[in-house]
Amino acid sequence: MNHTKIDKIKNILIEHQVGCIIINLSRDLKLAGLAAKKAGTEKIIYRRGSAIPIKDSVLNRYYFKNVVTHILANSEATKNTVLSNNPTLFPKENITVIYNGIDIDGFLSKEVKPLYRSINKNEVVLVNLGRLEAQKNQQFLILLASELKKRQVPFKLLIGGEGRLKEALQQQAKELNVSEDVLFLGFIEEPKNFIVSGDIFLLSSLWEGFGYVLAEAALCKKPVVAFDTSSNPEIVIQEKTGYLTKVNDVESFADKVEKLITNPGLREQMGHKRF
Repeated sequence: MNHTKIDKIKNILIEHQVGCIIINLSRDLKLAGLAAKKAGTEKIIYRRGSAIPIKDSVLNRYYFKNVVTHILANSEATKNTVLSNNPTLFPKENITVIYNGIDIDGFLSKEVKPLYRSINKNEVVLVNLGRLEAQKNQQFLILLASELKKRQVPFKLLIGGEGRLKEALQQQAKELNVSEDVLFLGFIEEPKNFIVSGDIFLLSSLWEGFGYVLAEAALCKKPVVAFDTSSNPEIVIQEKTGYLTKVNDVESFADKVEKLITNPGLREQMGHKRF
C-alpha cells in the first residue's frame, strides 16, 4: 500500500472539496477509496461493470463495510452477482442500477459501409463481435458452424475482434472443416459497419455486465441469438427481438439460428422490434 500516493490524493480531494467520487476499478478502490475515506468524502461510489461475484476476502470485507458508501451496477445481473459470495458484504439497498448509455442518434446517423457482401443470394450472414478471449467463448461459435454445416444450412459466420485465442480458434475451424465458412475479420474500428454486414447477430459470451453489442445489434435491426444468462435477458426480449438459449447448448442454439436462417420474414420481424 502506497501511503504517499494515498495522502496525495486525499489532499487533492480536500483541496477541491470533493463530495462524491466514482471508482471504476477494484485496484483503484484500494488507493482512491482509502484516500477518499481519509478526506471525509461523503459519497464513495464503486462502479461495478462486470457480472462476476465480488470475492469474499478479508480486504474486500474491510473496503465494502468501511469505505464504499454506494455501488453503481450497469445491469440487474451485475447487481445480483455483487453479493453472491457474501450477502452481508454490503447493504443491498445502496446498490443502484444505471445502464450504460448509448448515443442512439449518433450511432444511427453514422454512414453505413458494410465490411462484407455475400456473393451467394441464398447465404445468410451470421456476425459476432468481441475480444477473442475465454469470456467471449467464440469456440462455441466454431462448434455451431460445424453443426450448421452438418445440417446443410447456407451460412457464413463473420467473427470480428482480436485476442489471445485467435490462432486457437482458427485451428479449431480448420479441424472441424469450417475454415471456408468462418471468417475472422480482426479488429473492427466501426461496429456499425460490421453489424450491418450480417443478417443475424450471435453472442456467445459466458457473461456480460452490459452487452453493448446487443443494443447496437438492435439499433441495426438485427435479430439476436444469445445465451439466457447474465444481463442478456435485460436486453434481448425472448421470441420478440431474438432467442435466448441454455449456455453452450449447441443443438438448441443451432435450432434457433436455423429457424431464423430459413425464415427471412421472421428475421425482419424480430429485427424491427428493437427494444
